[in-house]
Amino acid sequence: MDLVLKVFGAILVLIGIILIYDARPITKKFFGFGDQNEGALGLKMFGAIFSAIGGLLLLFYL
Repeated sequence: MDLVLKVFGAILVLIGIILIYDARPITKKFFGFGDQNEGALGLKMFGAIFSAIGGLLLLFYL
């Protein structure tokens, strides 16, 4: 069970980092609303949350 939580935490951190780094291109590609700054900000917030949750999983199950 610990291995599953470690892998899940690492995947969450990876997804979070990708969302933070590539927020603007992802927003341009998948969403079609006018203000892309709000979409990029939302993706960066989700990325930060995913990274924090994944980091906490890795911290407590290592």
